[in-house]
Amino acid sequence: VQLQASGGGLVQVGGSLRLSCVASGNIFSINVMGWFRQTPGKQREFVASITRGGRATFADDVSDRFTISRDNSKNKNTVYLQMNSLKPEDTAVYYCFAEPYGSGDDYWGQGTQVTVSS
Repeated sequence: VQLQASGGGLVQVGGSLRLSCVASGNIFSINVMGWFRQTPGKQREFVASITRGGRATFADDVSDRFTISRDNSKNKNTVYLQMNSLKPEDTAVYYCFAEPYGSGDDYWGQGTQVTVSS
């Protein structure tokens, strides 16, 4: 499975961004897709995820501002993270992940920078 993330950038406080992550390869092995984020000197933290069936989970500090959706097409799976009402504390590198069914390591994308300026 390969993951390609995109959509990061620079936005002002209160603005919006949409991140995308395309999974290719053995996509039928993927159950959950989602996003983590990381700032320098801190551990990577969970942001949001969505199962193949559409059940979404969010971190508490984004649940009222972010939405997640997923497109399970035949040849690729795409997960979207719509981020609204962005705050400076949302500034981070956002990493897409894909969790396979059963055992096995998660897959990770390359990260995309989101910067929220005040």
